[in-house]
Amino acid sequence: MTLMMILVFGALLALALPVGYALIVSSGLAAITVGGMPSVAAVVKIFQPTQSFPLLAIPFFMLSGSLMMGGELGRRLINFATLLVGRFHGGLGQVTVVGSTVFGGVSGSAVAEASALGSMLIPWQKREGYPGAFAAAATASSSVIAGLIPPSIPLILYAAVSNESIASLFLAGVVPGLLLCGGFMLTCYLSGRLRGFKRLAQTVTLRDILRATATALPALAMPAFIVVLLRAGIATPTEVSVLAVFYGLMVGLFVYRDLTWARFYDALVHTSVTTGVVMLVIAASNLVGFVLTVESVPTAVANWAMTTLESPFLIILMMNIIMIVVGMFLDLPAAILLLGPTFVAIGNAIGLDLIQLGIMMAVNLSLGLFTPPVGTTLFIAAAISQERVGAIAKELWPFYLVALIVLGLVSYVPSIIIY
Repeated sequence: MTLMMILVFGALLALALPVGYALIVSSGLAAITVGGMPSVAAVVKIFQPTQSFPLLAIPFFMLSGSLMMGGELGRRLINFATLLVGRFHGGLGQVTVVGSTVFGGVSGSAVAEASALGSMLIPWQKREGYPGAFAAAATASSSVIAGLIPPSIPLILYAAVSNESIASLFLAGVVPGLLLCGGFMLTCYLSGRLRGFKRLAQTVTLRDILRATATALPALAMPAFIVVLLRAGIATPTEVSVLAVFYGLMVGLFVYRDLTWARFYDALVHTSVTTGVVMLVIAASNLVGFVLTVESVPTAVANWAMTTLESPFLIILMMNIIMIVVGMFLDLPAAILLLGPTFVAIGNAIGLDLIQLGIMMAVNLSLGLFTPPVGTTLFIAAAISQERVGAIAKELWPFYLVALIVLGLVSYVPSIIIY
């Protein structure tokens, strides 16, 4: 069954069929024709994960992000980031990184972040004399920080696969997210200094920064609001996601007073479409997981790794290499749902903390979002900047280096995650 599923899946991807449909067709054919599974049972397996209560957090967090990112708050956040770092070398690139980190605490989605921030910041950087390819590279890479800062959609998906605490995963992702932020800011600073990028001529006082911080506070407080509610046991992740939507509505209606029926409708449509894409992959992955479990593939792979590689260091290295390769061809949600069961089995076999494994997967597979040939944020940034993907990829290598260093830290220095 597994061999047939892999072959059919690869063939359908080569024919450019969307990942969700390719997973359903390949796993369904394998389970029904080779495994003798009744077609009704296959449909039930596909439908089953859509009834998961914790997964309701995904559309609600997406909706809260859409409500808050689309109006005045977005402009206030950009102003905050500009006052904070805009006057330094590579300042506009650093504004992109800081903006991505803050927006990540609102949206939880790298794709939404790349679209929203890129449309504002890439044209601005080009007008100020920054190379378009560099502006696109900074946007494509820094937007993946949203996968680590609460409320991270990838970490919610990993929690569904591993049965680990969403609250613990959210808390564990903060430090790696900030490490990526710091590393990307340093990259922008060094690039700006070495290549002579234009610096913003502005005088900034402490009063200006405090005022900008106050106006951006609704977004800055969102990650803390989520983590405190979860860690204190005040609400479940799904309840927190609903509260986040209420929070976004209150901010739009009474703080900035810019929430219109048109914006609300657009946010609902955007959330529905994005949720549909993610849930299709989740539904398909359940049938894939059934096929793999019936044939004991996760256990077999874990036993092979233990007997062949033996050293936990080498096993973790092998897992990272596999994730980097898979992330180059599959979107992050699909990769987490497909690799998760097998890697959880391997992690248990070598005594790897599953919270640490979740952060490893989020950091590693996020690399694929700005890596050819299927880099979602890379292609979004390329479309906005109207630059060639090859030119952007040349600008991305220092960002890759930073991401690989952070990946090495979360893989082999667990104290920065499970503190």
